[in-house]
Order: sequence, then structure tokens, then C-alpha cells
Amino acid sequence: MCGIFGYVNYLVEKTRGQIVDTLLTGLDRLEYRGYDSSGFAVEADKSNKNYVIKEVGKVSELRKLVKEANMDMSKRFSTHVGIAHNRWATHGQPSQKNAHPHRSDPAAEFLVVHNGNITNYRELKSLLESKGYSFETETDTECVAKLAKYVYDTHKGRLDFTELLKLVLVEIEGSYGILVKSIHYPGEVIAARNGSPLLVGIKSERKLKVDFVDVEFPDINVEAVPDDVTAGFNPRLSLPRSNSLLDAGNSLMVPGLHNDLRHSQSRAFISDDGMPIPTEFFLASDLAAVVEQTKKVIFLEDDDIAHIYDGGLHIHRIRREEGMSSIRSIQTIEMELQQIRKGNFDHFMLKEIFEQPESIVNTMRGRVNFENKTVKLGGLSNYISAIRRSRRIVMIACGTSYHSCLATRDLFEELTDIPISVEIASYFLDRRPPLFRDDTCIFVSQSGETADTILALKYCIERGAMCVGVVNGVGSAISRQTLCGVHINAGPEIGVASTKAYTSQYITLVMIALSLSEDRLSKQARRNEIIDGLGKISTQLEEVLTLNDKIQAVSETLVEKPKMLILGRGYQYATALEGALKIKEISYILAEGILTGELKHGPLALVDEDIPIIMIATKDKLFDKIINGIGQVTARSGKPIFIASQNGPTLVEGNKKGNGVTESETDPKTAEKSYVKFEVPETVDCLQGLLNVVILQIFGYWMAVKKGYNPDHPRNLAKAVTTE
Repeated sequence: MCGIFGYVNYLVEKTRGQIVDTLLTGLDRLEYRGYDSSGFAVEADKSNKNYVIKEVGKVSELRKLVKEANMDMSKRFSTHVGIAHNRWATHGQPSQKNAHPHRSDPAAEFLVVHNGNITNYRELKSLLESKGYSFETETDTECVAKLAKYVYDTHKGRLDFTELLKLVLVEIEGSYGILVKSIHYPGEVIAARNGSPLLVGIKSERKLKVDFVDVEFPDINVEAVPDDVTAGFNPRLSLPRSNSLLDAGNSLMVPGLHNDLRHSQSRAFISDDGMPIPTEFFLASDLAAVVEQTKKVIFLEDDDIAHIYDGGLHIHRIRREEGMSSIRSIQTIEMELQQIRKGNFDHFMLKEIFEQPESIVNTMRGRVNFENKTVKLGGLSNYISAIRRSRRIVMIACGTSYHSCLATRDLFEELTDIPISVEIASYFLDRRPPLFRDDTCIFVSQSGETADTILALKYCIERGAMCVGVVNGVGSAISRQTLCGVHINAGPEIGVASTKAYTSQYITLVMIALSLSEDRLSKQARRNEIIDGLGKISTQLEEVLTLNDKIQAVSETLVEKPKMLILGRGYQYATALEGALKIKEISYILAEGILTGELKHGPLALVDEDIPIIMIATKDKLFDKIINGIGQVTARSGKPIFIASQNGPTLVEGNKKGNGVTESETDPKTAEKSYVKFEVPETVDCLQGLLNVVILQIFGYWMAVKKGYNPDHPRNLAKAVTTE
């Protein structure tokens, strides 16, 4: 969840002021994810020293401290390493001491920034305390810095930086994206990832020699070494140890097993005359942090250790694994800077709500042929037949992504006749249910880095299921680890509360269902109806957005209410759940999405004239049952706000004549005028939720704004959930 940014300039002269501004700008670009503190480290004027500046709050607070710091911003560096961090608190309250970077000792021999969760940090902390180390913070990250110093001291400085970090990382359990710099390795930085995203941006005035970086594996696998050599060693690491690496007092190096890293070459960064190319490197947990600096990036994979020194980038692995690629490609990204700016909107959330007519077109572009009524998904084309033969399809996701699966489950069942189950990733992991080789598992995630979803993916891979990814994050862990998949192409989503990613996920899942049913003649009429609906949906979304001012006015009447209900049935149950999630996460109103058919089984007890109720009552095959639910609510003095079809049937019955009730009051149309109603265009039933959910997204936005909250940065939440 935390944001990581690092900057290395090699033979590119920069002032300290320029370096600090680059670091702070990188943190600014990451701040949309929702953070509570920040900090950075740059080299000081004295050799073997660093300036470390940290502060609670937004990056703007950190900038104030920089202005007050006694740093010579004009000092020039031809080579320099700086690391920076935005924190989302998981261990310890937001405070200056708990903010990153964390140091190994008062001299800050090792400095670490970290995203993830070290699950065995208590054991490491206890052991290091027994060795005489004292801890300053409540974080799990600090043990990494102190462990690095302990390993360095144990080996009396004889280790290469990469080998040192290998010894550190093998002791760590949990997830991490990590940057480490040290006064003992000036001009060098280590980046490593396991379960948390990390990428390297590359900027050079000269063309790189090749468009990839070699992966450097150990020369010898420990399994091939004679028993007398490996006796007493850790077979997992090919490194000597006693009961624990931390208990070893002797040298931990094994002759013949150590790869002399300084003799390797980083081919991409060497010119034809053998000289290093002047280069800038940007290390980040998110593309948004590097997009204005460079378009050339490498996405690190789990267990990669990236070592930058002497103008080269070297990527190492602890062990050689079967099927592991021997290169990491340097990719050109298409994201533009204006995509991560608010433009004329006050908040990213509102901007992204209004981008949905365009974003869903981008999701369908090149995939749906509206004339021929066909759908072609290139990422699935070689696997569609295998998916059709599945015994069942399991859809696995979290939060908003889970709701997109729920919204399309009925359509999958209707078009494919394959049993469909929809799972919340964390609950799926808790149960660890049976899976089989003829199951297909679809993993849906905006970022592609959601920790629970990735762990569920690994569980399914181990059991031989076919794994399909549906993600927005290009180069993300899920997109790399699944057998096949589809990028939703929604573009960057900056607001923490997902809006356009939801509708693009929804569209993508509809397209997958259409592809799976393409060979079924009995479904052709239904497929054609849905494809026609997809062709009109963008224009209809634009029409829904014209209701923004009316929604803003109505939201003012709701902001003081502590709770509200949102009711939906059939395809609209998922819409009710997603709308309730949007409202609760940014306006902090206790909103609950309820299946209308379940009203009489408990929730009806909550209904009275005071509780706000939004009822989704657009016309579909369940409309008569929806009317019945409306009657149950209005009979208990409920005054629902309706989301209804344009020119649709009357929703509310009039009062019965008698006891002073006039003739006009018995007219249903007259009675309905006393209720607030938002009319949306009518489309195919399985697509109606795309239009209805936008009303609820806008409601959530305006209720947050009216209460004085920033909808882009809901409290206690971050954009990409990379911890369990």
C-alpha cells in the first residue's frame, strides 16, 4: 500500500535541489493512493552521511520541512542515489519516527523504504535485540535495516551489496517492495520485490544498446553440489549457515557458489566503445510516479533483486527456476502526464466519473465489431476453447472488483451454461476450497497487485486450474502470473474509490461471456441484443451524467443522515452493493446494499420515515417483484429515492379513497410526484447496472464534498491493497 520512489543519476549532473525536487514530485504523483506520512534520504555534504527528512501528513508538509532544512541545494552531483516514501500505516500510528526511510543505527549506515508486510518481524526484532540492537520505531521495516547492518558487520564488509541483500531477504517472510541504500556502497541502490509492485524507469539521451536487461542467476545450484560441501548449509539458499544465518559467526561464503557480480555486464547501458552511458534511473511502486520523467520501464518480477551501480542495472535471482525468463524487457509505456492530472475538475474522482463514456469505449475498441456482431479478445483467443470445456468458472476478486464479478455472474451462467461461483479472495483463502484441473479461475483486479487476489492466484496455480487475469495495471503481478487474460484499458485511475475501473471491468467480463458463447446458435439472438446495447452504452452514459446537478442538490438533504439503505434485485443487486461501498468509503455514511427480495427477512425493521433509502427500480424481467418491494417500503412510511427507467411504468400506488383522501391523491402518478426520481435511459437488462451505478457514484462524491471530505483520499484506505 505504501508508495516507493527512488532516483539515481549517473554521469548526469544535478544539483541537490533538482534531486530533492525529483523525489518530492515522485511522491506527489503517488499521493493519490492515500497516505499519512512521507520522507526521503539524500546524500549530505560530509562523506558517508545522509540527510533524512520525514514528516506526518501530506507531501506538502514535507516540502515545508525541506525549506526549513539547512541543506545546500546548489551542491552538484554527477552521481547520486536518493530514496523516498509515502506511508500507509500498518505497524504503528502515523508519526515522524514511524515514517520512512528507516535507519540501521544512528549513523544511518543502511537506509530502507518498504511497501508490504514483514510477517516475521517480531522474531527478527527479538533476535536482533538479543544481539544488542535497539529499535526506535513501531514498524516492521526497521528490522530490515538493522538486519542489513548485522550481516554487513558479521562479514566485516567483505560482501557485495547484492549478496548482502540476498542474505537479508532470505530471512524475511511476507511481502515487500524495497529500496536500500548504504554509506558503505556509495552511488549504489538495491531494489527487490516479492508480492509488492516495483518498476524501474530508464532515461538516457543516447539509445540503449539492447531493449532488455539480462537476469543473472547463480552459477551453481546447491542440489548439484556434493553433500560434504553443503553439510550444515541452507539448501534453499546455497549459502552456509548453522541453525540460522543470524547465528553464524564465520564467513558465510561458499567457494564455487558465489557469483562474482562485479564481472557481469549490463549490456543495455554500455556504449559501442565499452564506456557506460550517462543514465537516470527512477524506481517506483507505480507508473504514475515516472510517467513525466520517462516512457521506458522495466517491471520487476517477484524475487527479482535489482542492483544499480556504475550506470548499469543488474537483475539477480537467488536461484534458477524452471521456466524463468532470462531477460526483463524494457517496455515503452503509453500513459501520458495529462491522464494523471485533474484538468478542470476539483477532484480526480469526479474527473474519472465523467471519463466513463470514453473509458468504456477504450475497453471495447478493437474488440467488439458492432456490424458483424462479433467479439475478439486477443489475450484469450488461444484459450477460449479450453475455457468452454471447464467444469466450472470461479471468479475471484476483492471490493469493487468483486462487485463487477457479481454483476456479470448471471450473464455468464445464461450464455455459457457453465456453473459460476464468485469468491471474495480473502474468504476464498480462509476456506482453501477444492479446485481441479478442469476449473477455470478468473482473477479481477484494477491494479493487478491486490495481495489477497495474488495469493488466491498462487493457490489456484498450485492446484492446476486454468488462471485468467482481468486487470487494468499493465505489467502487474496478476497480468504476468496468469496463463492468459484481458487488460481492461480504462486508463490511469487516480481516485482511491474506483469508478471507471468498475465499469470497464464490467464491460470486459461481458465481452468474455460473449466470446465464450460465440459458438452457440441458441444464444445468438441474445448475444446480438447485448452487442447492440454495448454500441449505445457510451452515449447513454453521457445522458446519465447530465443528472449531476440534480444529484448534487438531493445529496445536500442526505449528508446529515448517519445511515442509508440501497435496494436492488437481480442484476441490480451488485449495483446496490457497489453504490453502498462508494458512499461509505468516501462520505463515511453507513450505507448498506440490500437484496430487495430479502427485505422481509430482517432489513425491513430498519425502514421508517427518517432513514434514506435509494431503490433501483429500472425495468427488467423482475420489475413486478421490484414493485412489490417498493410497496413494502412505502407501507412502512419509507420515502425512497428512485433510480428508474425513462418513461417507465408507475412505481408507487396512490392512497385508497376515503377518510378524507381526495380523488387526486388516489392517482398513482400524482402520488409518485412526492418522491424523488432519477430517470436513466433503458438498455439491455444485463447492461443496465452500468448506467445505474453512475448515479450512485455521483451521490457518493457529492455527499463527501458536502461533508467537507476529500473524496480522492478517503481515510484509512489506499488505492492498491498490497497487504493481506
